[in-house]
Amino acid sequence: MAAERPVVFVIDDDPSMRHAVEDLVASVGLEPRAFATPQEFLQAKRADAPSCLVLDVRLPGASGLAFQEELARAGVPLPVIFITGHGDIPMSVRAIKAGAVEFLCKPFRDQELLDAIHAGIDRDRAQRHDFALTRREREVMALVIGGHANKRIAAKLGVAEGTVKVHRGQIMHKMHAQSIQELVRMGDLLAKPKS
Repeated sequence: MAAERPVVFVIDDDPSMRHAVEDLVASVGLEPRAFATPQEFLQAKRADAPSCLVLDVRLPGASGLAFQEELARAGVPLPVIFITGHGDIPMSVRAIKAGAVEFLCKPFRDQELLDAIHAGIDRDRAQRHDFALTRREREVMALVIGGHANKRIAAKLGVAEGTVKVHRGQIMHKMHAQSIQELVRMGDLLAKPKS
């Protein structure tokens, strides 16, 4: 995985909102990349770095909700944060059920958006690490997160306890987890619905 700084993609047809979000994102050391339409976003080269997408619900042509569905169908697991000046409860429920990190109504506080962006980047980072785990490491990770001791995991998987310890060490290394609690938090992020 590249060691690039996290990228926050922004799709909003309102230039003033696009620039405001770009400035906010840059102010906390993240790299903003803004687009007026989903088509511009799709045509752009995307860096291989942890990222998320801040997406306006109302766009010319297809809605942001339709674009979220299009990304999911295409297998693009990019965490989405919706922003809108015209949201309602059914719309927000639809977005969250489809895997959105957050649904914010304008005007929103800068910190609310930053918190959602960081949660999205954390989710993407966890997904990227999860993809790097082997099938067996994912099995061991699920059991570790479930609170099982090495001996019990070994018995359940039919392997030696030493093998479980090796897998557990690899998981901690690949996930960059400093503790079991941190690994559990990452596991919770991965378990959130995506689509």
